[in-house]
Amino acid sequence: MRAWRVHRYGSPQEALVLDEIPVPEPGPGQVRVAVAATVLNFNDIDGCYGRYRTVNPPLPYTAGMEVTGRVDAAGAGAEAWLGRRVVACPDGAHGGYAEYALAPADMTFDAPESLDERGAAAFYYPFHVSHLALHERARLEAGENVLVHSAAGGVGSAGLQLAKAAGARVFATAGSPEKAAFCRELGADVAIDYRSEDFAEAVLDATGGAGVDVVLDLVGGDVTRQSFRCIARNGRHVIAGFSSGIEAEDTGIEPRPIIFGSFALLGIILAYTSAPLQVKRATGFNLVPREVGEATHAHLLALLAAGEIRPVVGRCVAFEEVPEALEALERRETTGRTVVRL
Repeated sequence: MRAWRVHRYGSPQEALVLDEIPVPEPGPGQVRVAVAATVLNFNDIDGCYGRYRTVNPPLPYTAGMEVTGRVDAAGAGAEAWLGRRVVACPDGAHGGYAEYALAPADMTFDAPESLDERGAAAFYYPFHVSHLALHERARLEAGENVLVHSAAGGVGSAGLQLAKAAGARVFATAGSPEKAAFCRELGADVAIDYRSEDFAEAVLDATGGAGVDVVLDLVGGDVTRQSFRCIARNGRHVIAGFSSGIEAEDTGIEPRPIIFGSFALLGIILAYTSAPLQVKRATGFNLVPREVGEATHAHLLALLAAGEIRPVVGRCVAFEEVPEALEALERRETTGRTVVRL
């Protein structure tokens, strides 16, 4: 099968090589997906540069964090998935830029029947991450003010829509007037071009100086620190991504503004498991129980059926164009998600 593999660290066009490798066989608890489409993520770019500690397998390895397609083989315990059209995160959060991918059953869900391959490919990661961030962690309530960063991107556009569906007043940041206009089309009450104005001041002005109740932070770094200025008392700041640079995942945040700001700093990771307590013992980390993922997926499908949310596909490219398309994503030239056809 064909697969885009990271052979050396550098830009995507320097790092990735289109190889011919054997089709993998699923082990216990795994499914094999005949990939119909995959999608680009900032973490795949970080992997190309070798700066992503969370996903850092030995070279060479196949990149790609998400797939959609049909399950054509299953290991012991996962046989119920055979023949089903699915969305999935490959094992170890890599392996998706290939014609076949292995995925844990815990990270596999039925693809929405109403969506074609492009829409299904764009659906899973953004809406699950945003739903977990806003509902599981921030406990968002109707009528609250929410600030969504990078709201014209894949995850941000999902978070914007979910916040509106929950009855919130949504502030959205984006990196150009055109992207800000797109956020308003998606339902943002206030859209801020962060390149031309201070988003924290704009939020404070629009909330009478009180700030927002929830921040959905997909950027990290300086954006995180600046957001501390515009969170309301007893607000919740959810860190759910580091599109400004994955290095921020391992740098310290000063406690002082959190203490004096009287708000909660929260985190979320999209990683489902049927054995959360075993994972906790082994790693010290709290992954999300599989049953929470199933409830999340069911709620998302209901919102999709009601027309309250939709995946945003900004661009669709051929499999051969993956390195070039990743560099366009790195340059912030995209809106929504970039889907890769196989």
